[in-house]
Amino acid sequence: MKFNQFILGLLFMIIGTSVMNAQTIKGIVTDENGQALPYSNVVDKATSNGVTTDAKGNFEIKVSGLPATLIAKYVGYQNKSIEVTSATAAIVFKLETNNSLDEVVVTGNRSKVRSVLNSAVPIDKLYSEDLKSSGQVTFDKMLAYKIPSFNSSNQAISDATAHFDPADLRGLGPSRTLVLVNGKRKNQSALVYINDTPGKGEVGTDMKSIPFSAIERVEVLRDGASSQYGSDAIAGVVNIILKKQTNFTEVSLTSGITSQGDGFNFGADLNSGFKIADKGFVNFNISYLDQNKTNRAGKPGKDDLFGVAANDPTWGDWLSRNPDLGMTIGQPDSKMGALVVNAEYPLSDNTTLYAFGDVNIRKGTSFALYRAPYWVSDPNNLLHPAGTTYNGFQPTFNTDVFDNLGSIGIRSTLFGFNSDFSLTAGSNKVDYTVENSLNPSLGANSPTEFNTGGYTFSQLVGNADFSRTFDKLTLGFGTELRKENFEARAGQVESYVGGGVQSFPGLQPSNALNKDRNNLGIYTSLDYDVSEAFLIGGSLRYENYSDFGDNFSWKVNSRYKLNNDIAIRASFSTGFRAPALHQIYLSNIQTLVSGNTISNQGTFNNVDPAVKGLGVPKLHAEESQNLSTGITFRSGAKFTASVDFYHIKVKDRVLFSGEVGFDGDNSTTNPVEQVLLDNDITSMKFFINAVNTITKGVDVVLNYKNLPVGNGKLGFSLASNIANTKIDGQIATPAILKANGYDIFNRKEQGRILSARPNTKVLLGANYDLKKASLIFNNTYFGEVTWQHATDISKDQTFAGKVITDLGFSYKFTSTISANVMVNNLLNVYPDQIDTKGDVVTDLGGRFKYPWEVNQFGFNGTSFTAGLNFKF
Repeated sequence: MKFNQFILGLLFMIIGTSVMNAQTIKGIVTDENGQALPYSNVVDKATSNGVTTDAKGNFEIKVSGLPATLIAKYVGYQNKSIEVTSATAAIVFKLETNNSLDEVVVTGNRSKVRSVLNSAVPIDKLYSEDLKSSGQVTFDKMLAYKIPSFNSSNQAISDATAHFDPADLRGLGPSRTLVLVNGKRKNQSALVYINDTPGKGEVGTDMKSIPFSAIERVEVLRDGASSQYGSDAIAGVVNIILKKQTNFTEVSLTSGITSQGDGFNFGADLNSGFKIADKGFVNFNISYLDQNKTNRAGKPGKDDLFGVAANDPTWGDWLSRNPDLGMTIGQPDSKMGALVVNAEYPLSDNTTLYAFGDVNIRKGTSFALYRAPYWVSDPNNLLHPAGTTYNGFQPTFNTDVFDNLGSIGIRSTLFGFNSDFSLTAGSNKVDYTVENSLNPSLGANSPTEFNTGGYTFSQLVGNADFSRTFDKLTLGFGTELRKENFEARAGQVESYVGGGVQSFPGLQPSNALNKDRNNLGIYTSLDYDVSEAFLIGGSLRYENYSDFGDNFSWKVNSRYKLNNDIAIRASFSTGFRAPALHQIYLSNIQTLVSGNTISNQGTFNNVDPAVKGLGVPKLHAEESQNLSTGITFRSGAKFTASVDFYHIKVKDRVLFSGEVGFDGDNSTTNPVEQVLLDNDITSMKFFINAVNTITKGVDVVLNYKNLPVGNGKLGFSLASNIANTKIDGQIATPAILKANGYDIFNRKEQGRILSARPNTKVLLGANYDLKKASLIFNNTYFGEVTWQHATDISKDQTFAGKVITDLGFSYKFTSTISANVMVNNLLNVYPDQIDTKGDVVTDLGGRFKYPWEVNQFGFNGTSFTAGLNFKF
């Protein structure tokens, strides 16, 4: 009994002592300018207990005793620690923005995180606020104005391509950039870009499917990474990291319009979150964007494509009323809604369950070539009332896009190794509708709205990843199992029967298919810190595809610190890209311009008997070699710089051939024409491994931040990419085609991979923060691009480089309410106008005023954007 009393008394003494020693510490968390950071986290380092600041940045936290170390954290700012020895005075945390190059990144090394400057390969890191400061309204365009080697611009009069906008790194095409979300492979889109745009014949990822408001940061690896991540990572990796915050709800409203009064857009975003049992979290994001069309069509007042003069006795009046030939050329109408969820829950001290996903729904309307009354007639009064003047019609191309991604996994410790098991499913579905059109072969029975079919691409990915650090050695290994599926759906009969609907004949039952394949990947990586200064590493990967076989890729890299401020780095890797299921099996009929005529042309898939009859081999993987060398430099805490050179060789690139048809000599039939006749084909295109390329370039990134100027702080950034791509050797034309004089990849098609994107891009930015106000000033130089004529070099045109200037201003009215305005393309700069040099196809008879087959920055001109932001 006395013993029990003794124990009880001892417990009371311990508890009493703890209570007596417990201290309440008060304070505030602000940014470097003294502005409160509401809903930030303050944590006691000793116990990991934490609190959240209120709307004015104030906090109270109880600690077991003094001294105590408190850590303040806020997204986008550097963590800060303060040792507290007295509770009598309020503690002030001033957090500095976390926007230098010397930050921790998870991309590029699957086993151990590194800082940007200490990484063996070049990596860019952008926060959500960095993206927002671009003034652009979609994620792909934000990246284009923040990463000099990243390109994306709207493509007008290009069917579904106008709604996806091909994007790429280092000018290597959309197919060679791998996109990850939280480190997991994002599904590709269902679309193959088969129109006359940059990226023609390739398959990319739908970069519009994740709203930027759900993104905490983006890490862009500018180096080949196939041995680490698998197929598609030849040019690099874009890793999208979703938000985790649960401290506040943020609502953003934005709206904009061009200086010509079109292109109105309105966006609304809500991001919020909550904790699960004070251990886990759920963050969710809801977004909506409505964007109206723009129109920058040419106004020739005549139609050289059809040989109709301005004073034509029959059509002169119509031309005077419609000098733009009825065209609408610009960005499409688009509406988007998206839901993104990111969640984690710790099951134990070393095991965490996580899940994330997104659903994106987009509806868009773009425009086809206007069917002038002298081009297509309407004798049955389907598109104009009887007794009225017929003025022709412009078909619309409508897309319904549904993109979704979901991942669930468990991170834990297994036999001393960090382990990560996950299952990820994703798909992209697009359905097409043509409206305001007709099928002439159906006469009066033709509808004016047509379901023309669609495509779906989906994937299911299982990953098991393991890593462990043994003193200076870090080992990683894992496996990936992937199942891919590509489906093509036929349109309604009226859309393809006869000549098909005007503008886009529907997919036929013979084009419909459902194909899949399996893939197994196994990898290992090794990093060895020989010393604090010297790092060497490497990775190996084996892949096996059920449809074309296997591939082995590898990588070695190294970094050496000359001192605390200067480091040199280098890497060499081999890589690969598996031909997309789309490229293997796609077939359709498409309306395109050929010579001086507009006709339907067929795409025949790689396994079609007619394609095999021309000696076109089965598609196989592209292979690459990537050499990168660079140097990084830091001067104090304010200036950082990096320069990286790269040399990329790609072998057997998959390309979309030019048109193969009859040679016009009716007196003879060559072997190629015989194959066409045997298969009842007028003309055809196909996919083939046929070209090798060499890309050389240099990336330069300079940052200077927190320079005191007056009562504020000034920051500068300079980022540039200079690159050049050349074709290495001859086009691999099948023997039967070569022997009969067929050019399957003419100068015009070659130009799409050589000079359709700027070979030089420079971003020069400045930002000035003064208490509640911030000023942003950006200049982006888009280098020249060259359009190559198919056969006549004298008709080539180089479009000069231009500087786009953006000016933005933001102001914090309170700790929870802020506003911003942005003027993009302040000086209303447009690309050079097209000079046809006598070839009327170059601008389609004057319909296009600005370049459309090569692209720098679009042609919308000046636009104005304003936004309000609320945190509560």
